[in-house]
Amino acid sequence: MSGLLRNILAFFLGLRGYASRAATDSVETGFWVTPFDSGVRVLKSDKYLQYAETAQLDYLLKVGRFFAVLRSGAGFVNLAQQVRFLRPVPLFSRVRVETRLLFADDNCAYFLHALRVREDLAAEVLVKMKFKQGGRTLAPSTFLAFDFATVPERIRSWESSLQAP
Repeated sequence: MSGLLRNILAFFLGLRGYASRAATDSVETGFWVTPFDSGVRVLKSDKYLQYAETAQLDYLLKVGRFFAVLRSGAGFVNLAQQVRFLRPVPLFSRVRVETRLLFADDNCAYFLHALRVREDLAAEVLVKMKFKQGGRTLAPSTFLAFDFATVPERIRSWESSLQAP
């Protein structure tokens, strides 16, 4: 399925659960792996990132912040993404994506997307995201209510690897 069509479907399906979750909750969404998403028999590696982006759209709907982002004239930009592949995802599988906000600071929000097929973890996508309004970065706290006391070790090590030359 094309990314645009997937995002449109996720939008309308996500409206049913609009504002049903808190920003720190885990949010689930599901996809079917179609021939448009796969090579010969398994999910293409770039589609993992598209699924994560659509899951972020669903997350913003379910935490009730999607329209606040739109009204402000902002959007979200994924700055960095890291995929950890654990097992192939077969064609025509039902993939469940669990999205949760791992951490946020004054500039970025960090999301973890766990892709599961039949309860088995198939992949994890770690995403560093910014809210942008024109050329200006908005603090994630503008849209998301959260309270993180410390940076998780996973985020610290990923940030240091991103900074390495």
